[in-house]
Amino acid sequence: MEIQSQQNSKKNLSGKIAVVVFSALILCYAVLFTTRCSTLSKVTAAENLSVENENALLQKLNSIYAEQNKVLHALPYEYKNPALNILAGAAILIDVNTGDILYEKNPDMVIPPASMTKLFAMYVVDEEVSAGRLSYDQIIPVPEQALACNMPPHSSLMFLGEGQIVTLEELLLGLSICSGNDAAYALAYTICGTMEAFVERMNQVAADLGLTHTHFVESSGYSELNTTTPREMAEFCRIYLNEHPESLKKFHSVTSFTYPKRKNMAPGDTYGAQDFSQGLPRHITMGITQSNTNPLLGKLAGCDGLKTGYIDESGYNLSLTAQRNGTRFLSVTMQGPGRNSTEGQQGRVADGLTLMNYGFENFTDFMETGFIKSYFVKSYGTTENGFNIIPAYKVDGFCIPATDLGDNYSKMSVSVTRPEKIKTTVSAGQVLGNIDLKYEDKIIASIPLVADRSTQESNLFISFTDKLCYNFN
Repeated sequence: MEIQSQQNSKKNLSGKIAVVVFSALILCYAVLFTTRCSTLSKVTAAENLSVENENALLQKLNSIYAEQNKVLHALPYEYKNPALNILAGAAILIDVNTGDILYEKNPDMVIPPASMTKLFAMYVVDEEVSAGRLSYDQIIPVPEQALACNMPPHSSLMFLGEGQIVTLEELLLGLSICSGNDAAYALAYTICGTMEAFVERMNQVAADLGLTHTHFVESSGYSELNTTTPREMAEFCRIYLNEHPESLKKFHSVTSFTYPKRKNMAPGDTYGAQDFSQGLPRHITMGITQSNTNPLLGKLAGCDGLKTGYIDESGYNLSLTAQRNGTRFLSVTMQGPGRNSTEGQQGRVADGLTLMNYGFENFTDFMETGFIKSYFVKSYGTTENGFNIIPAYKVDGFCIPATDLGDNYSKMSVSVTRPEKIKTTVSAGQVLGNIDLKYEDKIIASIPLVADRSTQESNLFISFTDKLCYNFN
């Protein structure tokens, strides 16, 4: 009996110890649970991504959302291409601020750009100025190859003469206003030493921008072997205007240009009238005033650029831009009709007015983008306590129907659909929400929100605890 009693006592003691141990474990887990829940509740930001992971994410998103990341893209809402009476064989109309395409007619037809080529030359020069390797006020020697008397017959000219004192800014004015082939040659030889080297720079610009149908053999546009398409010219012009907006006021919107002036005279030359009946002399001493070749400057409200072009093989081309109330449109028309320059200009004016009037009458820009931002999401049961969901692609602004909206933005609204917490693993780039911009009930744009990183599941114990905390936090 005594032995049995001792055994029972031991059993009771073991039971009590088991209860105490179990209670202690429960208490410890409760403390751990409380501490873990408290820790997770205080997490308000994700750790910064490594440069490597950030670059990998960007590359992935650029691949998935390639269309939205293009320089030009379709409107994000349904809108039918209008039946406009465009005389040119090929055309395109875009919103410069947003990159949206508003109208197309044979936009991928390969056509010589003619003097629109000079826009690429100006871009190369502007890049040199921005880098500090050139300045607008520096004197540029006039090379033999750039003398007006050495240009091909019937060339557009700014009338460069031997020994003249001309600045870089004046050459760019002669290029943009007069469409001077001599100015194009002077810039090419100044910057690169040879036409071949300068053209290589121009072609590198086109290649870097992914313009596969744009290629040049010389910088003035005189050659029919220079090629582009309306779409690619519009892509380039959007980049040019966004990167060098000062060029519009400084060069493209100037209505006339007189050259040479007295200050441009070569040493020993006398400023005065000349006889050109026997051809252009090497020394040009008479000031010649030319109007900007863009026929819509002063005729189209808000017009401040951009560039014309003509050779027989291209027809009458025009890159045209205008801005009103912060909204800027750009059109490119190529293969414009005309048996002479008068008819060609008439066609440019008709098409330019048709496209720009259509744009301004039917669209406007909504440039508020502050709501397009990243959001923090708490992550339960993973080795990361949280991550960010970010817009899947960059948005510069929105081109919206002006007929519905006008200037009244009061009917615009934004709705964000997103999780605040999640208890499953996610992968980088996974769509977890979206930002919708609406006009009344019509969705103008919907931008996906994607995970900025992949998450890994925690060990079984922490994962179980976190998933319990998920219901309390």
